[in-house]
Amino acid sequence: MVLEGREGWLRAKGSKNESKVSFVELFFDLVFVYSISQLAHTLGEHFTLLGGLEAIMLIFAVWWVWVFTAWVTNWLDPDRMPVRIMLFTLMFAGLILSASIPEAFGEKAIYFAGAYVFMQVGRSLFTVYALKNASRSNHRNFLRITSWLVLSGIFWITGALMEGEMRVIIWLIALLIEYSAPALGFRVPGLGKSTTADWNVSGAHLAERCALFIIICLGEAVLQAGKTFAEQPVTPLIIAVFITAFVGTVALWWIYFQFGHERAAHRIEHDEVPGSLARQAFTYAHIPILAGIILSVVGDEFLFAHPHEAADLRAAAALLGGPAVFLFGNLWFKGVTTGRPPLSHMVGLAGLALLLFTLPMVVVYQLGILATAVLVVVAIWEFASLTRVVPTARSTGDH
Repeated sequence: MVLEGREGWLRAKGSKNESKVSFVELFFDLVFVYSISQLAHTLGEHFTLLGGLEAIMLIFAVWWVWVFTAWVTNWLDPDRMPVRIMLFTLMFAGLILSASIPEAFGEKAIYFAGAYVFMQVGRSLFTVYALKNASRSNHRNFLRITSWLVLSGIFWITGALMEGEMRVIIWLIALLIEYSAPALGFRVPGLGKSTTADWNVSGAHLAERCALFIIICLGEAVLQAGKTFAEQPVTPLIIAVFITAFVGTVALWWIYFQFGHERAAHRIEHDEVPGSLARQAFTYAHIPILAGIILSVVGDEFLFAHPHEAADLRAAAALLGGPAVFLFGNLWFKGVTTGRPPLSHMVGLAGLALLLFTLPMVVVYQLGILATAVLVVVAIWEFASLTRVVPTARSTGDH
């Protein structure tokens, strides 16, 4: 019974539930709370050039498996039992993937790679089956996508069986294959090439899915700050550090949510080629936003662990790098969806760069306070600039 009537597995276009994010999708996202925690902890434990490269690769992988699922549930209805079972299966594999993150480049490489390939290929094969009689163009699209994911999967599994540098190189090739595929239209001999016109997406649904993922990441920042504060002896300095970490996280939230995500949803909903805009704004531009939040969590760990130490380049990489990468992602995201990159974000990036010149003169907690101050200025600037114009003109960007 559950495998019959595949046309009914799709979201009903034009219905009130077309753009609604279901409880099943929210439940699925809970797995990624664990993923983000593991990524932040792993990067903090191995905060070196090699550790940074490995963490970036893992961030790219985790984001890719999540965002591909978000795209799939843009068409498939999670309230249908077969789709729901598919998401529960992915959740189980996601737990294995998340648990393997700290040793993904060590003894648990095969678990990480196996779970990742299972999620990517398995979900795509399910979608191919679901769309066979329901949407001919999207059925062909997912045949192409599955072909690319099978190809990259070979490299993921092969890399897991290798050691050291060879594993890093082969997994970099796997990521390159997967990330270049959308830009190449998932071209496959005999199946042709996908076009952005084929990707008729709900901007409101995709915007809310990505917004909820960012909430998960920011939630990890808040939880980590609270957990660390609870373990520390209460002193005026620790209280100041705790306030700095919290205000910094609120500023990150404000910068992303105050105007960006709603304007993006509106723009995509009314764009002639929503697939192209959605790919730029959500599939790619959100990667530095995610990475910036994770790096900011590591920066908060520096604040609590070494507040009195002289701020060096290592500390600056987290305390300044996190906000900078986050602002860059928002600059990209808002520039794509409004056609006008916000000046406040550019000035914020310049301000963070100028703070590098303070390194010989400040300690870690002072650098953290200065970085947070820059974020607060950016948030206030954008808010003040955009609230001066009439609501219908808010999509033009800030001045």
